[in-house]
Amino acid sequence: MDIGYLDNYVREHSSPEGDYLYRLYRATNIHTLHGRMASGHLQGRLLKMLVKMVKPKNVLEVGTFSGYSAICLAEGLGDGGKVYTFEINDEMEDFTRPWIEGSAVSDKIEFIIGDAITEAPKLGIIFDMAFIDGDKRTYIETYEMVLKILRPGGFILADNTLWDGHVIDPEYDNDHQTQGIRAFNDYVAKDDRVEKLILPLRDGLSILMKN
Repeated sequence: MDIGYLDNYVREHSSPEGDYLYRLYRATNIHTLHGRMASGHLQGRLLKMLVKMVKPKNVLEVGTFSGYSAICLAEGLGDGGKVYTFEINDEMEDFTRPWIEGSAVSDKIEFIIGDAITEAPKLGIIFDMAFIDGDKRTYIETYEMVLKILRPGGFILADNTLWDGHVIDPEYDNDHQTQGIRAFNDYVAKDDRVEKLILPLRDGLSILMKN
């Protein structure tokens, strides 16, 4: 079976991402070095749907990149909902901020340049949902920070937890990003503070619920 054809079939039978997100994804791939880091069509629709299902008031995102996922999260929010998204790389701001501010959900997104691990707790907000998509080497530290400011019953979504299959490939044993993802996955697997599931969508998306 051709996986490419199957991927196309899934996209064709899922809700479209819309013209604005399509143009953002295309611009991300043209103008940034790591364009595939953006969530893209299918994961973006999943993020929106999960937000609609959970109905959070406050969502924390760690790792804005080009703003694609922040916009998708915000699309699912109800009235009064807010996404607080942190990007540690200040060189992304000139690209990302105009796309966020030009979106139809700009009023639901607070875009912050800074290290979420130290800065997010300073907001004084208890979050209902968090999306972790930052530096893979610090996933455990980010996870521990998020747990402290997440309500019981709240959800954590962690991206890239299959890491292009590198998590089970011995050729990547010395790669620091792979080591970070493996350590995070092992850490969460043993953590009885959360219910956990790795969804094999795109590059792996872990869904965790705080007990």
